[in-house]
Amino acid sequence: MKVLMISLNYAPEVTGIGKYSAELAEWLAARGHTVRVIAASPYYPEWRVQPGYNPRMYVTEQINNVSVIRVPFWCPARPSGLKRLLHLMSFALFAIPATLRQIAWRPQAVWLVEPPLFASPVALLAARISGASYWLHIQDYEVDAAFRLGILKGRAARKLALGAEKRLMSRADVVSTPSAAMTRLAAQKGVLRERTFTFPNWVDLQHVHTSSADSSYRSQLEIGDGVQVALYSGNLGLKQGLEIIADAAQILSWRKDIVFVICGAGPAKALLLDKAQDLSNVIFLDLQPKDRFNDLLALADMHLLPQRADAADLVMPSKLGAMLSSNRPVIATANQGTELWEVVNSVGIAVEPESATALSQAILRLADDRPLREHLGSLGRQYAASNLSKEPILLQFEARLRSAVAARRNVGDRATTT
Repeated sequence: MKVLMISLNYAPEVTGIGKYSAELAEWLAARGHTVRVIAASPYYPEWRVQPGYNPRMYVTEQINNVSVIRVPFWCPARPSGLKRLLHLMSFALFAIPATLRQIAWRPQAVWLVEPPLFASPVALLAARISGASYWLHIQDYEVDAAFRLGILKGRAARKLALGAEKRLMSRADVVSTPSAAMTRLAAQKGVLRERTFTFPNWVDLQHVHTSSADSSYRSQLEIGDGVQVALYSGNLGLKQGLEIIADAAQILSWRKDIVFVICGAGPAKALLLDKAQDLSNVIFLDLQPKDRFNDLLALADMHLLPQRADAADLVMPSKLGAMLSSNRPVIATANQGTELWEVVNSVGIAVEPESATALSQAILRLADDRPLREHLGSLGRQYAASNLSKEPILLQFEARLRSAVAARRNVGDRATTT
């Protein structure tokens, strides 16, 4: 099968959708499919184009049997609301000629990751001319998030944006999301239920995580024996409300046996550094190499997953799976009734969002109860094994993709005979 993927982020060595897109493409290639990817140069989460890439040029590279076409785009050093929109639009614009050139290749499936939804019209056009199935995967509901987070405002603008979103989503042969709640929202937005598909962010469960005491990061960061580590690792974005970690660290500064480690890069890092500048119980790490990721997760005695209340069920944090698979308990901030609350509350601790007091109390509870930490960590690992294991998820995806391609081929055959 010929598969054309359009994914703004495509970088095997980082976390998030860039890693998932790369793993999916390489898995499909290993299964005998021919895969081409249209993507920007690697830039996330630092918001800085990696050395060796030119964001002003079209360049094609081969990565693990996948042909990756890098297109020009604009990468703002300090992304704000408007700059983010222009950033997404720039990728969508420069992806147009690269996408249209693939029509002659005759892909059988065109797979687009949102954001950016701006790229949907050209992806749909290429699919229809090629006779291919068009699959839209929504990693984030960017329109809803933009209005809830105040990036976009106004009743008229909202009505216009939601109307355009509905029209674009309804034209896809398959619309997938990483969570059941996001899939239900797709149906509420007008997508036929038979065209929806839940495609979770998977985890690789082959690695067995060691105890926190055995992590090489403990000696590297000079964390003493008996000190509990509350870890946040991932993109330092503005929509998560990460400042709550610094606030909780301030509340718990009297506990010398608890240290907070914040690892990653992103636009919220400057804010966090400023809030934690006088706190001796907060340690910052830059984005770490992929080959040390499991060792980093093993450093944690507990994982922290802050999420703003107004972003609930618009996005399922991709980092959750890795946290659960690490055999460590997870503390997430989420409103009761959201899918994030339901998942974490069944295997970890879910607390009120944007409440540093609630977060600090949950940290104290785990720090003072080792049996509870071990029990919840084991439950999380079991949940990941049962629901987020990589191979079963990708095999289900492949089966649905084949079905969608066959259905689109039948539509084309009927049109030809009539």
